[in-house]
Amino acid sequence: MPISVALSTFGGINGYLFTSSRLCFSGAREGHLPSLLAMIHFKNCTPIPALLVCCTATLFILCIGETHNLINYVSFINYLSYGVTITGLLYYRRRKPNIYRPIKVNLLVPVSYLLFWALLLGFSLYSEPVVCGVGLVIMLTGVPVYFLGVYWKEKPKCIYDFIACATSVGQKLCYVVFPQIDPTEIDHPSEWTDQSSGRSSFFANS
Repeated sequence: MPISVALSTFGGINGYLFTSSRLCFSGAREGHLPSLLAMIHFKNCTPIPALLVCCTATLFILCIGETHNLINYVSFINYLSYGVTITGLLYYRRRKPNIYRPIKVNLLVPVSYLLFWALLLGFSLYSEPVVCGVGLVIMLTGVPVYFLGVYWKEKPKCIYDFIACATSVGQKLCYVVFPQIDPTEIDHPSEWTDQSSGRSSFFANS
């Protein structure tokens, strides 16, 4: 059993290394994070800046020491986001049934998941309301960051200059560029904008 737990832990960490950096990478492509995080290595095609951000955040958390409570907070946030994501997919499945979907599963699968998710989430709220409340507060701290970094378009020029300088330095240090999109591989090229190709909204008015 200890060996199985160790192998499962290594497998989970390996998956986290792949998925967490891709979350930052995708968020930057949509303009929700600095555009440097939407860049990939010139030769290896890996999101080096996004990986470095996740690595730095992990090292900072390890230096804090008290990680048990933090794990509980983050676990609640993760499960809450999973349920909201599945609910959003079901919403679009109903409102926009004809859009292209690379993967399409039977509705019984997400509905069953949501039922178990609601049961577990309700049990967590009942058994540990304080932990769940703190986790919710941690999640909501991203709201002012979103309004300052993304929603606020008319930023002072000095902010844009600083971001442009930091992006240039990051490109030189990490040897990264924006990924190139091949129009022949896209069904509707006209729907792709500068934002979806990695142009962050931080540079929208620069």
